[in-house]
Amino acid sequence: MFEDLLRDWSGEEAVIRYDAESGAWMFVCIDSTALGPSGGGTRLRVYPSPSDGLADAMRLSGAMTRKFAAADIPRGGGKAVLAVPELPTGDARRRLLLRYGDLVASLGGTYRTAGDMNISPADLDVVAERCQWVYGTTGRGGNSARGTAIGTLHAIRATVEHAFGSPDLAGKRVLVQGAGAVGADLVRLLQAEGAEVLVSDVDEARAAATGATLVAAADVIGADCDLYAPCAVGGTLTAETIPLLRCRAVAGCANNQLGAPEDADRLQAAGILYAPDYVANAGGIIQLTGLEDLGWSEDELQAGLARIGETLRTLFRTASAEGITPAAAAELLVAERVAAAQAHTGR
Repeated sequence: MFEDLLRDWSGEEAVIRYDAESGAWMFVCIDSTALGPSGGGTRLRVYPSPSDGLADAMRLSGAMTRKFAAADIPRGGGKAVLAVPELPTGDARRRLLLRYGDLVASLGGTYRTAGDMNISPADLDVVAERCQWVYGTTGRGGNSARGTAIGTLHAIRATVEHAFGSPDLAGKRVLVQGAGAVGADLVRLLQAEGAEVLVSDVDEARAAATGATLVAAADVIGADCDLYAPCAVGGTLTAETIPLLRCRAVAGCANNQLGAPEDADRLQAAGILYAPDYVANAGGIIQLTGLEDLGWSEDELQAGLARIGETLRTLFRTASAEGITPAAAAELLVAERVAAAQAHTGR
């Protein structure tokens, strides 16, 4: 069933378990441990097929390698997917999570997990009954939305500085797409910086609660702004939408913002500066890993979040000097850091 996927994958290890009671397939994919033990969230989802669940775990584990490497955090990329026939509830959900905790525990710390789609802090509390390698449980590490929003603010400052010559956000027109936990926090941070903030969300009441100027969801692409901050669904930057953008820069906290890798070139050709998403939105994993796994203080956390901006400044300079996109510069940085770690560890 999974042979072709496993044969074509370049990651280190894929652990596959079938849970007979629930009908769930458990996939733990470890893309790389060159930089350190792997880390990544657990996703609970109904997929068209088990193979789709495994493919998702493989893809996301690679994204986590890039995110940790770009953030200069000594952790590798991993991801877990619980592919279920239907979302479990009640005791059935608890029993599944306990068995999943046993699976993670059996890996001895080579994979460390947190929440992702359909996995709450309360769910992680259950997993943690069987496994110590769980982060983001109730009352630990704080709300990772805070770290993601602060990190994205640093990313926006760095992007605005490169695009406009100054990191000052006062008077800059910033459009935040998505007013969920992270997006709403980001709106408040931008307002405190004196930015003119526009906000859009499919839930208009949630957007209105931020106090920012509302933009209809259908009007986001093409809205006049200095910087567009995608903070909701991914894939909003495509061959179809990029020609319609009326901004000088893009920096946000959504994952997988590009519809295809070639869209980074399209943005550059359009004169739009793009902050690679996995660099800009790394604040959440920096917060959870730093506070819960690495034992950071609050001061160390804030320094780690500020490094997002410094990393982007370096990437923008490299891209300008080499005549490449910031996305390509980010891939080079990740490859260099992983290769250096592999040379040292042999992994």
